[in-house]
Amino acid sequence: MKVTIENKKGLAKDIKVVVDKKTMDTYLEERYEEVRKNYTLKGFRPGKAPREVLKRQFGDAIMGEVLDKVLKDTSTKALEENKIKPATQPKIDLKKYGEGKDLEYIMSVTELPEIEVKQIQNIKFDEYKVKIDKKYTEERIDQIAKSQNNFKDTETDQEAVKGNLVVFDYKATSNGKDFKGGEGKNTQLILGKDLFIKGFDNQLIGVKRNDTKKVEVTLPENFPEKDLANKKAIFECKITNVKVNQEVKVNDEFAKNLGAKDLNDLKELISKQINDEYKNSLDMLSKKQILDQLDKIKIDHLPKEMIDQEIQVLSHGMKDDEIKKNKINLETQAKKRIKTGLILNEFGQKNKINVTEQELNMEIQKQFQMMPGQEKMVKEYYEKNPSAIASLRGSIYEEKILLEIKKQAKGNLKEISKEEAERMLKAENEKNIADSSKKASDNKKEEKKDTKSATKSKKLTTPKKTKLKKTKKVSKK
Repeated sequence: MKVTIENKKGLAKDIKVVVDKKTMDTYLEERYEEVRKNYTLKGFRPGKAPREVLKRQFGDAIMGEVLDKVLKDTSTKALEENKIKPATQPKIDLKKYGEGKDLEYIMSVTELPEIEVKQIQNIKFDEYKVKIDKKYTEERIDQIAKSQNNFKDTETDQEAVKGNLVVFDYKATSNGKDFKGGEGKNTQLILGKDLFIKGFDNQLIGVKRNDTKKVEVTLPENFPEKDLANKKAIFECKITNVKVNQEVKVNDEFAKNLGAKDLNDLKELISKQINDEYKNSLDMLSKKQILDQLDKIKIDHLPKEMIDQEIQVLSHGMKDDEIKKNKINLETQAKKRIKTGLILNEFGQKNKINVTEQELNMEIQKQFQMMPGQEKMVKEYYEKNPSAIASLRGSIYEEKILLEIKKQAKGNLKEISKEEAERMLKAENEKNIADSSKKASDNKKEEKKDTKSATKSKKLTTPKKTKLKKTKKVSKK
């Protein structure tokens, strides 16, 4: 194989590849031998059909298969040997091919720009740890305690008030007739929460143990018996008990019921829990600092093909007029994403970072846990969507790269209060909103500019007829 490289404008290259006829004949002979073994032709013993007979019957198909294989093998080898990393799929222009001839083709390729990743070691970023004041820990524990139901029987037959648990049996009718689902035993309602039928539990306020109470309500729109939806119903209720919610004591026993060793252990667990609630958001701030500095790394030229492809991805599902309105934002986003992606990928390759099947499966298992009862649906989604698997793998890959960057870069650990964390996150959120508004404003300005330019163009110019250049067809020589 002979390879000649011609540098064109920018990162564009034309690579001329010549594969000698001897090599081509070897590929052809191997394929003919495979066909000879696998096909039985009438009049010939298995594996004994002459090449000329096979050629008459399968010649064009075999040449096409061999051509595809040779192009794949030699183009890959040409790129690897010359250390050329294509930015997009190379275009191949066949110049000469055929049985008993050299194969000659031109491979047009846009090369990825060179990226210097040594600068990453000089990146500075802040890491945050939230110091949780004990008062917030105690407040959280008190909230948990208050949310715990601890209903006890009342010592006397006292009247039920909001917050009490009322236990009752009932039999319901609508227009004097019984209906399916209109009977219940040992039904429990916490008064004031209105969780049964709207307006039901408020009518039980004031009842006592052993009372009988008629409750009149309108059955809900989504009532199982459709013909009774939005109809009036009367519930004959027999009150069997009224219970009072007693305050839960915060002690070692309470902590043990929540899975902690004791109260001190619970405080530590809650403190960590509060810290973790801020951790993901604060980690995003650290990540943004790193990505903002990566964006400052100079890349001389970004291939136009890559920009166009990325814009297509970003504008997927958008209408033509939306794309036009957002073209500045789309192009800016595309360039930034490509640049960041190239830098991260180069860093990942140089540090031999990869994503294992185990890591991929663990991430999918996490999603199972986040969607209990929908494991089958999640599994089928990834089985049917290879692009979703690729996207998930890409996310894991990026996170691993960023972790490695953090190890090599200059991180500054800051311990901040809960109030400081909230101020920082609020400020970042407001900044993001402001940036979005600015982008929208820039797009509107560009749209007006384009409209004016188009109007002006209509007045001053007339379209000219353009002659199309004939494309030279590939011919067998």
